[in-house]
Amino acid sequence: MNTYTHGHAEAVLRSHRWRTAANSAAYLLPHLQDGQRLLDVGSGPGTITADLARRVAEVVAVEVTEEAADLTRAELERQGITHATVVVGDVHALDLADDSFDVVHAHQVLQHVADPVGALREMLRVTRPGGLVAARDSDYGHFSWHPAPAGLDRWLELYDAAARANGGEPHAGRMLLAWAHAAGATDVVAGSSTWCFADAEDRAWWGSLWADRLTSTALARQLVDEGRATPDELHDIAAAWRGWAAHPDGWFSVLHGEVLVRA
Repeated sequence: MNTYTHGHAEAVLRSHRWRTAANSAAYLLPHLQDGQRLLDVGSGPGTITADLARRVAEVVAVEVTEEAADLTRAELERQGITHATVVVGDVHALDLADDSFDVVHAHQVLQHVADPVGALREMLRVTRPGGLVAARDSDYGHFSWHPAPAGLDRWLELYDAAARANGGEPHAGRMLLAWAHAAGATDVVAGSSTWCFADAEDRAWWGSLWADRLTSTALARQLVDEGRATPDELHDIAAAWRGWAAHPDGWFSVLHGEVLVRA
């Protein structure tokens, strides 16, 4: 596995815990039904996992480290989800039987892995014939915002460089269809959706979490350690984020690619 660019600092978890099946997996929800067995790859803090579990008979969640798996376990316990288990594993080589799931789901995972095509092959391997693989990933190159302070352009430049240094693909959203085809899939439906932050409350939340990520997370440490930015520059970019968030015309759109792959 590659280095996970975001890490698991509180500023990151604050973002990830906001995610629900409704705002992050709406394209999949019409395909879920009672009786299904679902694998959630890269379950993180478990909020999406818990939502998916309420729609199916059984969930297995997989994370790459015990630290990350414990985050999922804690959220499932907090929400009283008892028909889900959490295991540690590598999406490139899942220790799971062939054809053992009706649905395999991954949200914001393939952009971070060493071999996204290989990961999709593994996800297809453990999906029963006729089952469904669902993947959704951001496309940082197509994020849009207004107003446009220079600090946000610099943020995107630095994030792109850090993610690629870690072996990731920050433009993953646009690549999902190609990756699915390269993995051997022939029945693929591709689409896109967005998150949009445009009212005062949403701007304050989105702007503050990115400002904090630039000063208190693994990303910030990496950028300084690799000589890509100084702490002073990162504080200036964090201030640009807060300035954007305070502007009454502030608007930010996050593009995601999505694929539904029939096994």
